[in-house]
Amino acid sequence: MPALDEVSLQIPRGQMLAYLGRNGAGKSTTIKLLTGILRPTSGSVSVLGLEPYRQRLQLLRRVGVLFGQRSQLWWDLPLQDSFAAVRRIYDVSEARYRENLAEFTQVLGLSELLPVPVRQLSLGQRMRGELVAALLFDPEVVFLDEPTIGLDVGAKEQIRKFLQRIRAERRLTMVLTTHDLGDIEALCDRVVVLDAGRIVYDASFDRMMTDHGFIRTMTVSYEHVPTVRAAAVQAAGWDLVGNEANRIVLRYDGRRTTVPQVLAVVGEFGPIADLEVAVPRVEDVLRALYLGGVEPGRGSEGGS
Repeated sequence: MPALDEVSLQIPRGQMLAYLGRNGAGKSTTIKLLTGILRPTSGSVSVLGLEPYRQRLQLLRRVGVLFGQRSQLWWDLPLQDSFAAVRRIYDVSEARYRENLAEFTQVLGLSELLPVPVRQLSLGQRMRGELVAALLFDPEVVFLDEPTIGLDVGAKEQIRKFLQRIRAERRLTMVLTTHDLGDIEALCDRVVVLDAGRIVYDASFDRMMTDHGFIRTMTVSYEHVPTVRAAAVQAAGWDLVGNEANRIVLRYDGRRTTVPQVLAVVGEFGPIADLEVAVPRVEDVLRALYLGGVEPGRGSEGGS
């Protein structure tokens, strides 16, 4: 059975592509082909006009890579020494290196951490350092594999905002693999889903979310048994899917309804003690795509 089967993919310059799939779907094989680690047994691969396997050294000078669970920083060296090594490896001019380093470390809050050995950095600090190393030499294409894995909410948000900014300023082309729907929502224009080596979905992020991803489930807990007015919930266009003891569960469309709008209604039922809003995970969206009868190429808006 081939690792990839009839996969045809074109990514225009400046696009941020989410490349998704279950373990074993073929994502890593695709990235290895695009970076020249693997040679295709049939078909052709071209990145920036270069054949990755045959012109790997030329390509890697123009491509940045960040693996969330693998480090390209030197563990026992200060962060700034790792960056200096990157400069020499990629032959970046001193002026350009200093310009990029100053901008990236300032935006990512790493300036005071430059003298600190990598092994002493927190996971969030190290991931920001990995991101700087992947971008210091002005790549044209960047592959990001789980860039926010294991990070807290604040660290994720910082990295997402940085990627949004740098992509807009430099028209970078980015390919993102992730299990975090927040990454995709904040960053990606287009979503490609791979299953068993075949593309089963290729559409804009908005189209995917319209199809599968905007449903929110809110659980509201009250200080005592609430006086629930089901008619008010129905009039708002929401579904009351749970109502027991001092807790209710609502389902609504996040495109048309905000949390404050829901609270304005359910707050009338009684004093609220706690609430929780569940957002679909990437796994949930993928499951809907896999089980929903989506045919390869159907709904495509991003090219082939």
